Amino acid sequence: MAKLWCCWWPLVPLLFQLLINSAISRLEKATTPPLPILPLPSFSQLKWQQRELIMFLHFGVNTFTGSEWGTGHEDPATFDPVELDANQWVDTAVEAGVSLVILTAKHHDGFCLWPSNYTDHSVVRSPWRNGRGDVVQELVDAAKTRGVDVGLYLSPWDRHDRRYGHDLVYNEYYLAQLQELLKKYGTVREIWFDGAKGANATNMTYYFAEWFSMVKELQSSINIFSDAGPDIRWVGDENGSAGSTCWSTINRSKLAIGKAGIEDYLSIGDPKGRDWLPPECDVSIRPGWFWHKSESPKKLSKLLEIYYNSVGRNCLLLLNVPPNTTGLISEEDVKRLKEFRIAIDTIFSTNLAESCLLVKASSKRGGKEGGYGPENVLDNDHLWTYWAPRDDYKGNHWIEFTSGTDEGLRFNVIRIQEAIGLGQRIKRHEIYVDGIRVANGTTVGYKRLHRLEGGVVHGRVVRIRIIESKGLPLISSVGLHFDPYWHP
Repeated sequence: MAKLWCCWWPLVPLLFQLLINSAISRLEKATTPPLPILPLPSFSQLKWQQRELIMFLHFGVNTFTGSEWGTGHEDPATFDPVELDANQWVDTAVEAGVSLVILTAKHHDGFCLWPSNYTDHSVVRSPWRNGRGDVVQELVDAAKTRGVDVGLYLSPWDRHDRRYGHDLVYNEYYLAQLQELLKKYGTVREIWFDGAKGANATNMTYYFAEWFSMVKELQSSINIFSDAGPDIRWVGDENGSAGSTCWSTINRSKLAIGKAGIEDYLSIGDPKGRDWLPPECDVSIRPGWFWHKSESPKKLSKLLEIYYNSVGRNCLLLLNVPPNTTGLISEEDVKRLKEFRIAIDTIFSTNLAESCLLVKASSKRGGKEGGYGPENVLDNDHLWTYWAPRDDYKGNHWIEFTSGTDEGLRFNVIRIQEAIGLGQRIKRHEIYVDGIRVANGTTVGYKRLHRLEGGVVHGRVVRIRIIESKGLPLISSVGLHFDPYWHP
């Protein structure tokens, strides 16, 4: 018996492995997704990114004095928007395709658009609504009716309050007002902090860490914007333009709110960044941030240029549309926003790539039935379905579209989107039409738009080559579009 066991003993590990392999093969019903590349966006950051366009409402005593930065000595009686209608603001936002509006609840002049318990430098001393008005509440009510989300801006720099310059008491005052806004007015989706301060302003230390902790305690799903996040970063300018290379990743340890000299780093991001901190591009529809009678809205062509340089470079566009002295958004601004929305819909509502006879790629994860084929880039899910190449594929990865007609395709905009839920990956890419390179670039991220410098191209075969990436490139969506407003 012992002799027989000795003969079988060497075969036991082999038999055991065969049993394991058999069990695994029965479990392998679907190809697993590739591993993510850290860092990753949070749920609220992903929802924020998908908004693409949101609206800022700069409104306050500056609207009536013609200033951009108030002195803090303005008489509250100056504020009297006799026709204020927050429903008109929200209707304008909805028609522009905007799902989030951010109001300047308090700007640098210290005047509060809500009846704060901690100061009377607010709407309570205004003739508007006989001192019983509340702009924040009226906006919240109007937004709720239309299913629009609300954000708030509370300026850290306060030129009115005498506590400013006294670190402890002012930080307590500011935190108290934060609590008022975040406890009284329901869900707030974004809160805006900046480091803006005049050159001769009183020295002041802001307790940002304490403020941010309180914000997250009161509103766990909120996104905090500042030069240093922690959820959304400033892009480094107020022109609505990101760097042609733009990473959602960055190192927060290199950032500080109000710190000069970091604008380029904010604009470009960092491929080795340890933090997911996507950029927001803020710009006004007019030359100034507050409404001024002498100013007019930017031309449609300029707004489209801003769109391509913000949303088209992996950013979200925050477009300021200031209400006027009557308390309404001016008709010329409303008209321009409608034109802007119509233009965006005209350009991107039709994807010519969907008409292609053949879509193929250099390789695909899991083989024919793996679920990660190139056809995924043409569905309506721009996050969680995607083309993924094989792990073992060597050489440049590519995806190719072939027209089924002799006349081919006619387009002048190319859209590429990554599956950023698994990390941002693409470092360099090129685009060819019938073998001729028509565009090239670096990062892609949530969305990259190439508005072709040479204008409209005609061709049958469009190939996107990924020259360099962090791990496997994962492309969630590709579009070929015609922009009738683009005349290079």
